[in-house]
Amino acid sequence: MSTIESQPSNVPPDPPHGLPGTPIPPLHRIRTVRQQQGISLRCAARRLHLSVEQVVKLEDDAADLPLTMLYRFQQLLDVPVADLLVDGESTLSAPILKRARMVRIMKTAGAIHESAKTAPVKRLARMLIDQLVEIMPELKEVSPWHAVGQRRTMNEMGRIAEQPFPESIFGDALMH
Repeated sequence: MSTIESQPSNVPPDPPHGLPGTPIPPLHRIRTVRQQQGISLRCAARRLHLSVEQVVKLEDDAADLPLTMLYRFQQLLDVPVADLLVDGESTLSAPILKRARMVRIMKTAGAIHESAKTAPVKRLARMLIDQLVEIMPELKEVSPWHAVGQRRTMNEMGRIAEQPFPESIFGDALMH
């Protein structure tokens, strides 16, 4: 006789996160960390080789991610895996918050440097960038904020061109 008892087939399995109808507790804080790092949703999708819609679903804090995906987000965000997981009611660790703030400052300094019209402003922005890199060397790889919207890849441009304009947008211009 077997010591393992099997569950009768007419009994539904236990729900994965408690009783039916109860809210699923947050499992991770990937979206929060990405936003604090100043990484756009589109940029994250591009780096992960996923669609924006897929990243939105994966970033849902109740999404039960496979470990491989968790590690891909960890590499993208350059943070310890533990800082992506929810541990009770704790907030992000102080080092992650500090890094996120430094990344935003670096992006702003880079944008100022790119858009500066005068040599003194360019020089001050360059000094600020150099000082930030001195404090945190990994900031050297951070790109500035985009001046006008997000840059689109050629693939995205092709998808935009495939979508026809409705004739109503042109009004009577097509009739003449």
